[in-house]
Formats: sequence, structure tokens, C-alpha cells
Amino acid sequence: MKVCVTGLRGIPGVMGGVETHCEELLPRIAAIEPDIEIEVCCRAPYVDPAMTSFRHVALKPLYSPTGRTSEALVSTLIGILHARLHGADAVHIHAVGPALFAPLARLLGLRVLLTHHGADYDREKWGRGARLMLKLGERLGVQSADRVVCVSPSLADRMRGRYPSRADRVEFIPNGVSIMPPSPQSDEDVLAQLDLVAGNYILCVARLVPEKGIHYLVEAFRRSGDNRTLVIAGAGRADDRYAQDLLAMAEPRIRFLGMVPRPRLGVLLRQASLFVLPSFHEGLPIAALEALACGCPVLLSDIQPNRDLGLPASRYFPVGDVSALAARLAGHEEPGEDSAPPLPDTLLDWDEVAKRTAAAYRALKGRRRLRHALNPAA
Repeated sequence: MKVCVTGLRGIPGVMGGVETHCEELLPRIAAIEPDIEIEVCCRAPYVDPAMTSFRHVALKPLYSPTGRTSEALVSTLIGILHARLHGADAVHIHAVGPALFAPLARLLGLRVLLTHHGADYDREKWGRGARLMLKLGERLGVQSADRVVCVSPSLADRMRGRYPSRADRVEFIPNGVSIMPPSPQSDEDVLAQLDLVAGNYILCVARLVPEKGIHYLVEAFRRSGDNRTLVIAGAGRADDRYAQDLLAMAEPRIRFLGMVPRPRLGVLLRQASLFVLPSFHEGLPIAALEALACGCPVLLSDIQPNRDLGLPASRYFPVGDVSALAARLAGHEEPGEDSAPPLPDTLLDWDEVAKRTAAAYRALKGRRRLRHALNPAA
């Protein structure tokens, strides 16, 4: 059985939550199910064209524009056509925008697995037309896919309630966490190179995009009078005005590190005094899961996907509320005795997530066999 994966920019080392999800997940599925051939349909501008495989997962760079509205749709359409022309049995579509083409994939005779990473239509960056298209993508994807995986429990419940006739095909499989790779240098040496002091900085790990809320985190930090350093690990598009405006906010105690290699990111998470995620939109936040796995105290916006982690109430603040966040950073509101809260039930390692997703792949394989038995010409 051959499965083509589409809807993402590509792997490995490509910025984004969906991309991190796929980079961790797909090689593990390939190891569990060696008889299933997995090929990622990458967007050519984001990947090395000379790299044809990654940990037993095939990589195929395909044409893609780089426009904000057209990129995901055009690249997914090309990916599905590539899958049909090159003998794939199924496609694994990531996110609701690309899911617009799930009916086409079915029409072409492909099995479809959809991973729903979150309500993308709630992002402020989209206009009315784009939001309608994303909502349509969700509807067509859920109604057309053979299986639908949702990365948060509240999202799975919402999909079952919204599409009751498809409820039996919707399942919750969370994002996972993995042990951070060891750093070739000691934690002390890494922090010294970055001019940081263990336990004296606040860390945010996020792309420099509006829905991550970094702009109001910076404002809240300035208002708070906190004497620690605010460190933001993550990057944005070089031509993006929002990312440029954020970088212009840098000062000695507000540091933008850009993309940080995972061994160094592990050091930053282990040694931070606090991890803050002020986002307006998430699926199930991988960065927060990794912070928790590293034993770092967290403070998260109170959006539903963050609350799905099931942390104590003191670990949340009202999303977008600069004054409330400033007060928390200033210590005006004590977090209580749960500075290191218990790990949530949703915290699974990627190996377990891969086992559960591999079962969904096997279900596609089984449906393919059943269809062929009923109609050998299919």
C-alpha cells in the first residue's frame, strides 16, 4: 500500500506545527508498518530538492506557489494528482484548507485520511472569503474522508456533534512529545553563548505570526517591569510585515533567536524560569507539550486547545489580555503551589501517537481490500 501525504510544506526542518507533527510521526509509522510506502508531497520552495528520503519516508518536491491564500490549495491539488498518477492507494491530508480536495481524491479512487489540526478559519489573518473556504474544507473533508483524526479532544467532540452521520469515523489522537536530542555542549555553555542565565529568562517558542500573540506578550512584558529576559524562539517569513514589526521590538531584554536547533531548544526549555504561550489559535500545542515534558513551568492563554491540556486554572490567563498577562509576569498573581503541575493525560510520546495513527493507516488498507473484493475492477 502506498500513501501520499499532502497539506504540509514539507519535512524535515521546516517551520510549522503541522510540519513538526509530520516529521515526528511519519518515520515512526514507516518503522511500524514497513509494508506501507509513505511519500510526502513537499512544496518545492521549502525543501532541499536533492533530499529524496528522510528516515524511510520518501520525499517528493512538487511545484507550489508561495502566496498566502493559494499556496496550500494549489500544492494539495498537485499532490493529489501526483498520488493518483504514481500509484498511491491513499492520501493523508493535513488541515482543513487542503481538505477541500478530499472529494476529488475519493473521485479519483483514493482512500482518504484527514488530520484536523484545528479551526484554521478562526485565525484573524483570514478575510471573510478565505474563512468560508476553510469552513467548506472542513465540511467536505469530514464528510468525504474514510477516517478523520483530530489532535485535541474538544475538536473531536465538536466534529462528532457537527457531523453526526460521520461521528463513527472521527477519533482523537493527540500531538505527541519526544525527548529532546542531547546537546553536544553543556547547558551552561549553550546559555553562555546566548548570554542567558539559567532560571532568569521567560521563553516563548512560536512562529512569528499574528495568531501566536507574541505582540501582546512583548507589550505585557514591558508593562510588567519583570527583570528577567524575554526570549522568543521562532521565525517568520522574511517578507512578512508582522514578523518585521516584531523583530523591530527587540532590545537587550527582549531577544529574538530565530529558528533554534532542537538540541539547543531542549536546553532553553530545561533552564527557563517560565514558558509562555499567548496564542489565539492552536490545535494541541506541541511547544507547550514539550515544555511540560522538560519540566518547565508554563503559562498559557485560555483558548480551548490549551485548556484541553487539563492544567490547573492558575496556569492560564485570558487570551489577548495584556494587563492580566503583565500582572502574572510581575508576580501580582501568585501561581500557587503548582509551579511544576502534573503532566496532562494528553501527554503521549510520539511512538504511542504513531501506533494509534498506524492503526488508522491499516484501516484504510482494510477498506481498500474490502472495496477490491466487492469490485475487483476498482
